[in-house]
Order: sequence, then structure tokens, then C-alpha cells
Amino acid sequence: MSESLPAVDFPQGIIKLEHPLRHFYDALHGQGPVRVVAMGSSSTAGREDVVPYPYRLEMYLRRHYAEPLPNVRIDVLNRGKGGQEAPEELDRFKSDIFRDAPSLVLWQVGTNAVFHKEKYKYKDKFKDVVDAITDGVQQLLQWRESAIDVVLIDPQYVTAMLRDDCAELSEEIVLAIREIAKAAKVNLFQRWALMRHWHVQNGVSFEQMLDPTDRPDMLHQSDWSTLQVSQALCKAITDATSSAGCLSAGVKP
Repeated sequence: MSESLPAVDFPQGIIKLEHPLRHFYDALHGQGPVRVVAMGSSSTAGREDVVPYPYRLEMYLRRHYAEPLPNVRIDVLNRGKGGQEAPEELDRFKSDIFRDAPSLVLWQVGTNAVFHKEKYKYKDKFKDVVDAITDGVQQLLQWRESAIDVVLIDPQYVTAMLRDDCAELSEEIVLAIREIAKAAKVNLFQRWALMRHWHVQNGVSFEQMLDPTDRPDMLHQSDWSTLQVSQALCKAITDATSSAGCLSAGVKP
């Protein structure tokens, strides 16, 4: 199947993380373990026929740093739980994030606020999700005097999120996450914009980006598109880590 797929690119204007990953850089060059926690819902947890992005990312990061840092072990801990959204995930921060003392947290969030729109059909309920994301980011930044780098990951650009009854809400949550990241000065990995670029500019069909077993939901990414997102995220992280190294050395990135 992969041979018939269009080639995709990772535009820097989309995948570049705005802020250097200083804490992750320090962890890589320190004495202790290097832990990354991936918090989220089913996009993080994975499905039976799709290798989830945290496991792929762990492999790519280890491969990237194997030569320059041969004695460093990087672990990406999968803390995804299908069906959850920010309020439920917030309740797991202590046990599923802080306990492991990570230097980098990836928080995939926002999808279920749209997909479970009946649950959030009143504006105050949708606002609860936005408020929980805002609160969660602040908790991450305040933990141990801001020893964690934070990367928010916004929703996937797929059929379920673009249906007539979801499209407007999808745009709302993508914009809300962008504004939260901007206000808190944390990084945002724009999965929504990246997958839209693949669809519009690279000619990748939704059939190719979707898990073929995910019927009738048409919500979850295929193994192929999950792999592509994982590679793009690895590049975004390693580039932002290199920027942190340049700053530590007093060199302009």
C-alpha cells in the first residue's frame, strides 16, 4: 500500500516548535534517566492494528541520539487512555506524569471534546475542556520550578472531525489550543495543520490517512499516517533541542 501513496513533506512553518526544549536538552546531557511522557486519549494509546506514536517516537529519538549520546537511554512513556478528554486526563497528572519526573511532556488533547460533542453540547461544558487544558499546562509549568518542557498536540485532521456537525467545533478547539499555547509560552505541535497540508497540498486521501478498520467513526489515523506524524514530531523535537543547545553554548540558533 505504501508504494501507491503520495510523498508527503513536513513544512517547517507547520512543524517547527516555537520554543527551545531546554529541559529536555539538559536531561540528555545530565546524569539521570531521560523520560518523555505522552499524555492523551486513543491517538496516544493506540489501536490493535496501529502502532501508536509514542513507541515510534521512542525508536526515532533513540536512533537520532545513538551516535552523539551513546550512553543515554530515552524512554517515551505511553499514558494514553481512549475516550478521555482534558478534565479526565488532568486527574491522572499526579500518577501518570509527575510520578515519573519527565523532562518533556507531550499532551495530545482536544479531539474528544469534538467527537463526543453531545457531552459538550452546551458552551459551558466545552469551556470546561478549554479551562482544563489551561489548568493542566499551568500545573506542568509549575511542577518542580518548571522542570518540564511542554508540547501540546492538537487534533487529527480526519473525516469525523470535518463532518457538518463537527467542523465548526473542530476549528474552535484547534484555535483554543493554539491560544492556550501562545498565552502560556509553550510549544504546539500542529497535527491538524500538518495533516490538512498532506490532504490539500500532497494529495493524500482521507482513505489513506484513516485506519480502515475504524468504521463508521472514521476518527483514527492509519498506521501509515501515524508513522508520518511520529517522524514529523521527532524532527520537531530534535530541532528544538538543538536550538536549546545553541542557546546554552551562547550561539544563535
